[in-house]
Amino acid sequence: MKIQLADIEAARERIAGVARRTPVEHSTTASRTIGADTFFKFENLQRTGSFKIRGALNKISTLSDADKKRGVIAASAGNHAQGVALSSNLLGVQSTVVMPRTSSIVKQEATRNYGARVLLEGDIYDEAYQHARELEKSTGSIFIHAFEDPLIVAGQGTIGLEILEDLPDVDSVVVAIGGGGLISGIATAIKSKRPSVKVYGAVAGNAPAMAEMFRSVAPVKRSSCMSIADGIAVKAPSETMFRSFIEPLVDDVITISEDDIAESIVFLLERAKAVAEGSGAITYAAAKQLGARLGKRTCLVIGGGNIDLTLMGEILDRGLTRNGRMTRISVVVDDRPGTLHRLTGVVAASGANILQVEHDRIDPILQIRETRISFILETKNREHIAEIREALTREGVRII
Repeated sequence: MKIQLADIEAARERIAGVARRTPVEHSTTASRTIGADTFFKFENLQRTGSFKIRGALNKISTLSDADKKRGVIAASAGNHAQGVALSSNLLGVQSTVVMPRTSSIVKQEATRNYGARVLLEGDIYDEAYQHARELEKSTGSIFIHAFEDPLIVAGQGTIGLEILEDLPDVDSVVVAIGGGGLISGIATAIKSKRPSVKVYGAVAGNAPAMAEMFRSVAPVKRSSCMSIADGIAVKAPSETMFRSFIEPLVDDVITISEDDIAESIVFLLERAKAVAEGSGAITYAAAKQLGARLGKRTCLVIGGGNIDLTLMGEILDRGLTRNGRMTRISVVVDDRPGTLHRLTGVVAASGANILQVEHDRIDPILQIRETRISFILETKNREHIAEIREALTREGVRII
């Protein structure tokens, strides 16, 4: 598969007036943390909440009238689904989208609201994809691939043009990798105009197949690749995307843990005032790992903001715990009147906020007349947590 800079420029003309030119904004806090002048490309502010409408609209716009009458079908964990649904709706084309049963309910409902018929099949994208290809054959609909299509790649590449126009002296760009369409388009645009700019990819640690392929390691066969970055949780890497774009154009691929993704979601929400899903926030975590390799000025693509609100509380707790903003401390003490009052006084004097307290008198590790007290605390940082633990130890309690 090949695309040229001219294909990306043509895509920009086709999608103009529908897809938004999203902002590129500087972050002082991220710059200080990463060690490079850091900018965010906020595709979470794009129509449908992600970059996917760029490629979908470019592809469907080029269909003949006869093909449009056949309708389109796609497979997606959510963001491509919404891009296909809205693009089809705007162009008067009937659309069907197959989504994994595990895809977020908010993405399912949004896809339906944009006008698509939604079918649920399989637990991961790969299984939904297989079902969609079977329906393509039986219905005669036109399949709109999420990434293995030059028109899709060209549409996503319009982001690269915008980055270079807004940041002509950028040294590096960091992009999430799922199927590979986004980074392929961006890398093509950027390397065509500024070959010296580094392009780095980020994959979820629970779905690292593309990183394994990049490092010439045989991808491990996995029964599941569940991740809070569900938009990029692809079990089987695309050989086509790798050989055509990622291998020749991408400078490195970084693997990111679930905890680091969660922490990045918290950072973007709290410091950048940006709602980012896992596959959008992952680029910030990758940039922290890359450090000096980013050069003096870097741009992180925040690819989407369609996060499942039912998971937000869990993700925030995980992220806050990771950066020392929340902790659980459990102690074993003598079960006597006044003990809890004394311990809460110690915690209060340390400046922590008690969010929850639990008593346990039946844990097998306890002796007679002992109790375990667990505190969930709002804290300042990891150093603050260490100070609290030291203060409790001075009171003669046993921390477990």
